[in-house]
Amino acid sequence: MKSMSKRWARWALIAVVVVFAGMQAVRPEKTNPPVNPGHTLAAQYEAPADVTRILERACGDCHSHRTRWPWYSQLAPASWLLADHVKDGRRHFNMDDFTEEMSLKDVCQEIRVGSMPPKSYLLLHPEGKLSGAEIQTVCAWTQSARPR
Repeated sequence: MKSMSKRWARWALIAVVVVFAGMQAVRPEKTNPPVNPGHTLAAQYEAPADVTRILERACGDCHSHRTRWPWYSQLAPASWLLADHVKDGRRHFNMDDFTEEMSLKDVCQEIRVGSMPPKSYLLLHPEGKLSGAEIQTVCAWTQSARPR
């Protein structure tokens, strides 16, 4: 009986390795499109240096065309999740392709209620966590920001 369970465990391990290896063949698109300087948030709104630093540090990986793709973004299924998060993040708010549909007030709301940055991002990027003072700084700016 013991050898039967060892044989089953060996086949299960082989199956897991084969499935994991096969998953690596499905590669999501991970791009950093070129930045058109005239389309950036900075070109459309003047922001103090501290606000710019906060947004770059806490939001830039998912909400710009300057995403840093870490080593684990090369391994499925993490690669699938990251590519999807970045694609979704850029669609909702993109500092490098800013449009009128992207509301600065929504940025304040998202960080104030704690849904941004997401907890899953903060687990691997604790430097992205915003302090209360940083949230206040960004929200004050979003309330007073006017288009150039």
